[in-house]
Amino acid sequence: MANAKQPYFGLKGGWLTLWITIACATDMSLFGYDQGVFSGVNISQDYLNIHNLNGPGNTDTLAIVTAIYDVGCFFGAIVAFWIGEKLGRKKTIVIGTTTMAVGAALQTSSYSIAHMIVGRIVSGIGNGVNTATAPVWQTETSQLKWRGQLVVLEMMMNIFGFMTVNWINYGLSFVGGPIAWRLPLALQYIFIFVLWGTVPWLPESPRWLIAHDRDDEVIPILADLEDKTVNDPFIKAQYEEIRFSVEYERKNAIRWRDILRGRTQSGTKTIRRLLLGAGTQAMQQFGGINIMSYYLPTLLISSVGLSNQMARLIAALSAVAYLFASLIAAPLVEKYGRRMMMIVSTAIQFFCFLLMTILLYYANDPTRSDHQTFGKASVVFFFLYYIGFGLGMLGIPWLYPTEINSLPMRTKGAAVATATDWITNFVVVEVTPRGLQNLGWRFYIVWTVLNAAFLPILYLFYPETSDRSLEDIDAYYRENPSLIVIGDKDAISVRRPQKFVDMEREDIEKARRNEGMTERRIHSVNAAEKEV
Repeated sequence: MANAKQPYFGLKGGWLTLWITIACATDMSLFGYDQGVFSGVNISQDYLNIHNLNGPGNTDTLAIVTAIYDVGCFFGAIVAFWIGEKLGRKKTIVIGTTTMAVGAALQTSSYSIAHMIVGRIVSGIGNGVNTATAPVWQTETSQLKWRGQLVVLEMMMNIFGFMTVNWINYGLSFVGGPIAWRLPLALQYIFIFVLWGTVPWLPESPRWLIAHDRDDEVIPILADLEDKTVNDPFIKAQYEEIRFSVEYERKNAIRWRDILRGRTQSGTKTIRRLLLGAGTQAMQQFGGINIMSYYLPTLLISSVGLSNQMARLIAALSAVAYLFASLIAAPLVEKYGRRMMMIVSTAIQFFCFLLMTILLYYANDPTRSDHQTFGKASVVFFFLYYIGFGLGMLGIPWLYPTEINSLPMRTKGAAVATATDWITNFVVVEVTPRGLQNLGWRFYIVWTVLNAAFLPILYLFYPETSDRSLEDIDAYYRENPSLIVIGDKDAISVRRPQKFVDMEREDIEKARRNEGMTERRIHSVNAAEKEV
């Protein structure tokens, strides 16, 4: 049995990383659960009756109550920007989780629109804080070989939460009454209790500690995460790489007011990296995912003509396909890289929306005797859309901002990206009910065009970040690379460029030489003392 006095209950290496991943995955499962829970609440008759939301005249109110959660998430991401750097990754997640606990209680006990709106905003703030922080914490504590897979795994657990709540919504549709919507909202506490029980005892980010001059805590944490000794040359080289990156960025740091005015110094490419990270989140949302996540049962009822229970069942089954696609993505994200996975994912989304548009056009033509057949055929492409999204645009937009931004900008960059995600999410969730009501099948044209527009952007402007250390990416931007990346093989290669491998080898050799010199000095001193 491990000595109880050892940090992290004696866990090291892969086991320690596993528990960090459990905490981060639970955080993302709660995020997915929250995304899906209101798709069932919105069509629960008891909820609609209690909150006076029956009838077509309440479309805007329903949209506001649903979408206001995303406004809370937006402000939560901004809060994470301020407190994430000041308090550290762990404390920030605990604060976000506690805030979500308050919001869950308010939503579960709601008896009025105002009551529910306050609960949605509070939960949103907590979720915004957590989703801006957990991927950064996972990235900064992961070994290079696991980093991409672990963050994508977190997003797979996001879909696990989403799938779970869809099946809960379907099962409780047979029960009806207040339990059909209050119980799913209350079950958020399962995830909250797991977070309270894991995050406090796990290690802080080594990169955050160095950035806050707590260097004496860093080497033991690096050694525990890698399951090596504190004197191992690899650990010392890793520490020196991180410290050099921090010092370089401090000397080239740019204030927010200078960034907003476009006054940047050469060397760090701060604005470009911020825009690339935030851009992945904007493309994720304007690719149409939260039309499905928040409203799929509503879409299937209004656009396809399915019954309430059949719509819930299709939503639950599609969530299973979504989960399997996200599971497949975990190993592929390292094999094929971030760029290619985002491009392929967006291409599938484009194809699915194009076919949905065509089929729903015919499905809404009452002059055709077979119009219902076209509506049912469109359901296939709702399924395929989830699979396409799960393969790339699900997880990579959460991973990419944590990799592309420099250390001092990592929390800020993740917060900006997450805030972008939530504000664009709000726009999508807010316009969808009104868009469906006013445009019908034409509403799907918007998302077809947007996905088509994203493909050249991803191809031309996004460098690869797979199989690179965070310090490799900093070194890449210090070389002042071109904005258009397709002409630079090192920028788009899935495998780590040889120049970075050589740099790391030199650092390790240097650390070994320094260690050898230190040992020789100690030996000389000991010999001299014996002679005396």
